[in-house]
This record gives sequence, structure tokens and C-alpha cells, in this order.
Amino acid sequence: MKQRSIVIAGYAETPINFKTGRSAYDLAGEALGQLLERTGIDKNEIDGLSVTTALSEAQNPFFAVYMTEALSLTPTWLNYGGIGGCSATGSVARAMSAIRDGMCTLAVVMSADAPSSTSTDWRANYGAYRSEFQDPTGVQGPPASFGLLMSRYIHQYGLDPEALGKIAITQRAHALHNPNGYKKLQKELTMDDYMKSRVISDPLRILDSVMFCDGANALIVTTDENARRLGLKKKVYPVAYSEVTNFNGSDPQADITRSGFTRIGPEVLRKAGLAPQDIRMFQPYDDFTIAVMMQFEAFGFCAIGEGSAYTLRTDLSFNGDLPLNTGGGQISAGQPGLAGGGLNLVEAVRQMFGEGGARQVKDPHNALVTGIGVIPYGRNWSTSSAMILEV
Repeated sequence: MKQRSIVIAGYAETPINFKTGRSAYDLAGEALGQLLERTGIDKNEIDGLSVTTALSEAQNPFFAVYMTEALSLTPTWLNYGGIGGCSATGSVARAMSAIRDGMCTLAVVMSADAPSSTSTDWRANYGAYRSEFQDPTGVQGPPASFGLLMSRYIHQYGLDPEALGKIAITQRAHALHNPNGYKKLQKELTMDDYMKSRVISDPLRILDSVMFCDGANALIVTTDENARRLGLKKKVYPVAYSEVTNFNGSDPQADITRSGFTRIGPEVLRKAGLAPQDIRMFQPYDDFTIAVMMQFEAFGFCAIGEGSAYTLRTDLSFNGDLPLNTGGGQISAGQPGLAGGGLNLVEAVRQMFGEGGARQVKDPHNALVTGIGVIPYGRNWSTSSAMILEV
């Protein structure tokens, strides 16, 4: 059943940049200041805070508590979002639960990270058993995992590389209209550029991948009634949410091309009472282009294995059949570390507020937003989340 008592009533986003020399706290302060200025609310109205784990603060287990001090907030509900790129959507869902349970009235979901500026070797913090028992020698992070996933997908279903090229080109075209996007990436991209781009984890190309940057984003979550009291007229309703972690985790030989989206995709659509063709715009988590294409399949826009054909025949531009990552996504706007999970969510809210500027989607009455969290080697991603917003 749709949930329409709680709303997202404001958003903020800093420009995304590389090696800013700033901290996650500094960037979060800018995002909060912008949020208060945009909405006109008093900071004392904020009694809930969710803070996304930051790569740049990975060694600090008290990051969320420190963030309350840095922002001078005194929340009665504090959440620490530790599910990677699912943390923003997941934190909105958790804030909704906290509000319904009376733990707070107005929550800010804050995501801020500065991995391109940190001097800390945050990679060592992944730790645990993976480097000893799971990762092959020489694995260099997520590109290696997605290179293997992409190879397996090609083996099972085949893949037209121009389909992934179209995703990269479409999102780059959208990023050209995003003033918050990383300036170095705001250059037109052609199919020739894509096809000639360097392979970094065969068959994965560099233009299939994100670039680590610094940035922050924030959202206000509160009741519809409280939003009216505060004079917040623009709002969207998170009507459905689903999440799963360690999908098929008990299967030692799970098909790595099957993600948690194959389970929660139909579920979140059912909760919202929608079919794939009812979705007005798609704002998926996009650390790699193959992840976007696989999500087309998992959510039922096309059959499993038909992602290439669907991508090539569908107009994915902001004024097309299924507008895709209209802010450029992380691939073309830059990935502000683990704050990247809020990028597509904020863009969906922006579009539904009618504030998309030159890339504004017509009739933005709903949006499907997703998250991907944690990338193991030889498995699919660890956490999958999906949220449907309506006006």
C-alpha cells in the first residue's frame, strides 16, 4: 500500500569537485546551510539526522556523532547509514519509520564525503576476510569486480558495447546542463570517444566508470502536516521502498548476473501499484554503465538478457521515453564518494519540484530511484535498494 503521510520537502547539493582540500564536515555544513536557505526553516526544527558513512572518515566510528557537533544539531534520532550507495534512499526510509514511531518530527538525511582529498588510506578499512579468502591477488577495487561481472554477462547473454556507450553519452549530455557537475567532465561525448576509451578491467572501459570526487547533498524528511505548518509547498511522496542485502548469499555458486533488484524490483513496483511502463523517469545508481543496463532488465523494462536491444531502441534523454539520470549521474557528474548514493535521489526530487532547468523532464509525476551498496569480487553487489517517488 502506498505511503502518503510523509514527504521529502527540501533538498540541497554542493558542487562536485576533485581534490577540494575540504572535509566531509565542511561539505556537510555547506549543504545544510543551503538547505536552510532554500527552505527558510529554522535549524531548531531539525530533531532527526541520518549521516551516510564516508570513505574519507572511514576510520572514525563516531562520525555521525561528530557530525552533530560540526553542524550544531541536537537530534533525538540519529542514524548512521552504512550500506554504501543505498544509504541515501535507505536513510529516507529509516527516517520515515522514525517519524512514524515518534522518535523525531523533521529529519535531515545528510551525505557528505571527500575521498579525493583525504590523506587517509581508506581502502585498508574494507578489511575483514575478503582480501585473504575471496579477492584474487592484484584486485584493484570495484572496476575489477565489475569487469568480471560484465564478462560473465557477455558470456551468458551477449552485449553490444554501443548500448553501454549510449548510456554514457546520454548521461554526459545531461551533465552538460548540470551546474553542480564536475567541470572537467562537462565535455560532449561521442560514440567514437567511448569506443576508443581505455580498457581498465577487460572488458570494462574507463568511460564505463565513475570518477571519485568530493561533495555533499541533503534532504528534509517530515510529515505532510508538518511541511504545511512550515510553509514548505514543494514536496514529493516516497510511496514505496524495498531493500535487500546479501541476495542469494547462501548459494556458493550464485549467478553473479542476478542482483537483488531481480527480487525487489517487482516488489517495489507492486507496493506503488505501478508497472514498468508507468515510470516517468529512472534515476538508477550508476557506478558503472553495465549496472544501469542490468537494472533495466531487473525492473522489467525489458527481459533478462535483452538490455542491449532495449537501451539502443529507447530514447533515454531528459525529453525522451524514459529519462535516465537527468543530472548526468555519477558517471558524468562525478561520484562524491559514498555521498554519490544521494546524487540521483536529489536529482529526482529536483525534477519533481520542477527545478531541472535546461534538462527539465516534462510531467515529472513519478520517479524510480535506486541504490547499490558494496561490491564483492565474484558475487553481485551486496545491497540493492529502490524507492518510488510521486508528486
